[in-house]
Amino acid sequence: QVQLVESGGGLVQAGGSLRLSCTASGRTFSRYSMAWFRQAPEKEREFVAAISSSGGATYSADSVKGRFTISRDNAKITVYLQMNSLKPADTAVYYCAAAADVNYGSRRPSDFFSWGQGTQVTLSS
Repeated sequence: QVQLVESGGGLVQAGGSLRLSCTASGRTFSRYSMAWFRQAPEKEREFVAAISSSGGATYSADSVKGRFTISRDNAKITVYLQMNSLKPADTAVYYCAAAADVNYGSRRPSDFFSWGQGTQVTLSS
């Protein structure tokens, strides 16, 4: 099992940038694909981006493509989400999640076995 802790959320103006971090515990981090999801009030959890265990492949939702970039540093057991050109619609709690590498690219929350507690991102217009 791997435990995940997100950080980096906050209040930012529309058009601004934030970088979220998700640090894992345990030595098996490099075996897992990782993803970011988000959940706005009264909405279902939404897939944002995923990265394979090696970091060699990434996949993003159309709503964030070209604005958000997922990356990872296995030596630092951390996955990142660089968010640029933020919009009010990006306001949500952002969660990182771990899955078996065979599930890389899945958008289904049920394919992820470990979740962080979430970090709030709020956009002001």
